[in-house]
Amino acid sequence: MSHPTSYPVMEMFYSLQGEGFHQGRAAFFIRLAGCDVGCVWCDVKESWDASQHPVLTIKEIIDAAKAHPARLAIVTGGEPLLYQLDALTTALKEAGFETNIETSGSSPMSGNWDWVCLSPKKFKAPLEENISKASELKVVVFNKHDFDWAETYAKQVSPSCKLYLQPEWDKSAEITPLVIEYIKANPQWELSAQLHKYIQVP
Repeated sequence: MSHPTSYPVMEMFYSLQGEGFHQGRAAFFIRLAGCDVGCVWCDVKESWDASQHPVLTIKEIIDAAKAHPARLAIVTGGEPLLYQLDALTTALKEAGFETNIETSGSSPMSGNWDWVCLSPKKFKAPLEENISKASELKVVVFNKHDFDWAETYAKQVSPSCKLYLQPEWDKSAEITPLVIEYIKANPQWELSAQLHKYIQVP
């Protein structure tokens, strides 16, 4: 895989992380365009077609990130691992950023990450070698069968990996009570509730 010096970017924005272990922290989000997973409930389907978004150089991305005071950068998508990310993470770290990635893990891992949020999808499974790299396992719960599916991945991640169940947003009224009861019965899991949607920030 080549080492690009630019990437298709759907959007970049400064906000609070609303999900998982780093919930509540100020962060600069870099949403790369392009996805080959295609979740039916994806809330950023406009990110899927990379050709519809501008290609930005690493310098442009870093300059945008440095315009804000927080030094946590979260690379997401789309599916960010469609791209070789070593050069991007090297530049972010040189600029003083902590590097996080949110990925389905369905493409080869690249980049130097302080935190890997693995969110496996039924539509395209993560590569086996990526599962052990997860700092956090975040499973979106769409129906009650997803609890058993989540447990299959919980058995494969490292013992130090944090485990999160996240109700699918459009079904949150129905699913959230099920997730709460499941976590109460299985306290190794924690709730990821998409705080940013409740407080209405990007």
